[in-house]
Amino acid sequence: MTGLSLLIIGVVFYVSVFGVFSDSYLRVGMLLAGGLLIILAGFGQSGTAADRAILIAVAVALFLGVYQYFRAAEEIETGLYFLTSIDIWMGLLGLIAVIELTRRSVGLVMALVAGIVLVYGAFGHMAPGFLRHAGISTEELMTVLWYSFDGVFGRPMATVVSTILIFIVFGALLELLAIDLVLVRLAMAATGRMRSGPAAAATVASGLFGTISGSAVANVVGTGVITIPLIKKRGFSARFAAAVESAASSGGQITPPIMGAVAFIMADVTGVPYLTICAAAAVPALLYYGGLFVAISSAARNMDLAKEARPDISFNWRELVQMGIFVLALAGIVVTMVGGSSPAYAGFVGVALAAVLGFAIRPDLLTNREAWVKFIRSAGLISAQLVVIVGAVGIVIGVLNLTGVGLRFASLLSSLAEDQLILSLILMAFACLLLGMGMPTVPAYLIIVLVMGPSLQRLGVPIVHTHMFVLYFGVLSAVTPPVALAAFAAAPIAGASPMGTAIEASRLALPGFVIPFAFIYQPALLLGTGFGLAQSAQAILFVLLATILISRACYPRRGKAYMVPVGLGLAAALIFFGPMVSWIAAVAALGVMYIDRLELDAESQIS
Repeated sequence: MTGLSLLIIGVVFYVSVFGVFSDSYLRVGMLLAGGLLIILAGFGQSGTAADRAILIAVAVALFLGVYQYFRAAEEIETGLYFLTSIDIWMGLLGLIAVIELTRRSVGLVMALVAGIVLVYGAFGHMAPGFLRHAGISTEELMTVLWYSFDGVFGRPMATVVSTILIFIVFGALLELLAIDLVLVRLAMAATGRMRSGPAAAATVASGLFGTISGSAVANVVGTGVITIPLIKKRGFSARFAAAVESAASSGGQITPPIMGAVAFIMADVTGVPYLTICAAAAVPALLYYGGLFVAISSAARNMDLAKEARPDISFNWRELVQMGIFVLALAGIVVTMVGGSSPAYAGFVGVALAAVLGFAIRPDLLTNREAWVKFIRSAGLISAQLVVIVGAVGIVIGVLNLTGVGLRFASLLSSLAEDQLILSLILMAFACLLLGMGMPTVPAYLIIVLVMGPSLQRLGVPIVHTHMFVLYFGVLSAVTPPVALAAFAAAPIAGASPMGTAIEASRLALPGFVIPFAFIYQPALLLGTGFGLAQSAQAILFVLLATILISRACYPRRGKAYMVPVGLGLAAALIFFGPMVSWIAAVAALGVMYIDRLELDAESQIS
């Protein structure tokens, strides 16, 4: 395990500094190394002979699939090679191995999703209705899913192995240097008596880092290795900790000024100035994070996490230096990325800064064999799990692209909605979530807006509002089941169920699913789009109150379940029914909040 982990880490460093040396060898080789590492870890945990036999069979299947890939790769790239029956069977063994390794890494649900989609690709020509496809030959299916860069070894795999894994190493290094322990104390000192404590701090950190990062998954693994343990140590469940990180990290892609590089692309596509895009995105992003804060605070109250006395924490010189190392490493990452370098190289700069400065004040760690083994295995195993997960996601994406069911679904939804704006928006939101599954922010946004954007503009929605609507749901697909990449990346770090994490993250991020509708029906919410100051202030007030009500409804107080429909009803009135109804709903919402505050104060006094 240590040897394989060292191999993975060495490749990660090489790619971060020198770039991708070979797409085939990097993607396929990392899947093989990662799969074998998971199998070896399984041997260490397995207690039955039958399970070990399955592990051996999976190892053989994976090796045969990879061997056959390389055997046929050169001929396939020329376009003059037709798969033989041996190629097909070996590729199928590779796909089965990926699905089983996914089950062992993140649980049964994701493995079932990948398996069902694989079966659909093979037999979907017998499915009913619009799900039926024209039929795909076994040779074509296997070519796309295993012997090309459109399936298991597609773009998600490329993003992980070339960009994201260095941040896994960065997080493991911070743990080796014991900086995470100092940050725990710092977080407790900074958050004082807040119930949500580190969860609130994690939300801010993930949002700030996410605006620089071009990927929600990269944000999760870059900050989650630090924030998730903090949240768990405060008393939150592993699932909730991973969900907070997933929801907060995804929001970074909609937070100006960089918005995961989408701001520059949106300005180019729409012809709208970059500063206008940033101004338009500012208020919705703040409302999204405000909703997260309210939801986290409400959840903390329901979890019986009492307010703590403000801790009396002091820091010695070494701990202060460790904090400085953390800040300098993150600053090095941000400055390097802003300077135009790749995220992977920026991650390497962060690792180098943390290592040089960290070992300078902790030279004893250089000879601590146990700590080094733990660091190497931790970085290697989490990297392996991520590689396997995106391999399974590649099966889903490959079949959707091959069958065209995603595009047919979007076209069908557009025709069903006709001229009904609200129905068009709802159907488009579902289509955006479907098309955005498993994709990084930039390609997800581009594909979705090209497919779905024109139908919204035909209904009179301004171009900036259209693009922002599409972007929000493309980003939120990272936390939406069944293929929620951000949640699936956070789950192994927290030791939680991936699908449970995705559901919890969607619950936390529920205001984010409503805010896009808000800036269609309250268009003055987007600053800089031609509306007056009074109109913008009114829209911000209405949507702010709606966001608070929705977040509280997601985690209602015990014995106050009836407030869920009341809160959601008032939120709908604030957004969808015009100024007169919205003002009445605003007064009612403020009254409800005031009464709730009085009840909380009374309960606190009785306690």
